[in-house]
Amino acid sequence: MDGDLRRAAVVALAALGRSDDWRDRADAGHSLAGFAEMHEAVEPLLGLVLDSGDTFVTRRTAEGLLRRKDRAGLAIVASALAVANDNHADYIHTAVVDVFSIFSDDLDEGLRLCEEMSGDNDELVALGSRRMYESLTQIDPVLRPA
Repeated sequence: MDGDLRRAAVVALAALGRSDDWRDRADAGHSLAGFAEMHEAVEPLLGLVLDSGDTFVTRRTAEGLLRRKDRAGLAIVASALAVANDNHADYIHTAVVDVFSIFSDDLDEGLRLCEEMSGDNDELVALGSRRMYESLTQIDPVLRPA
């Protein structure tokens, strides 16, 4: 991988995420989710999950992060969920349901990661992970292994 090109992509997407147009911010959040493991992407992603201008940006960014189904994506969503107002929390929970309600294996992995992160040293990650875990326990997935 070319680290310089990846950093340049993060910088460009973070700039797009500051656009006045909600569509630009939603696209930036969804695309920036692919770089969630990079330190430079964390702050812009948190800002987009908690977008003050449009909750579609919140949902689209959270969904992109959750679809990674890894610690990097879930930790950012958990951090945002820990400080989210009720309106943003509703859209984050909707993204959680959308991503984890199809395959039981995905739900099991989400539960495992949230349980693991609930003891994280970062208090926001730990608190948000516990909240996300509660949300995940309410999901009855559509598809289970045969």
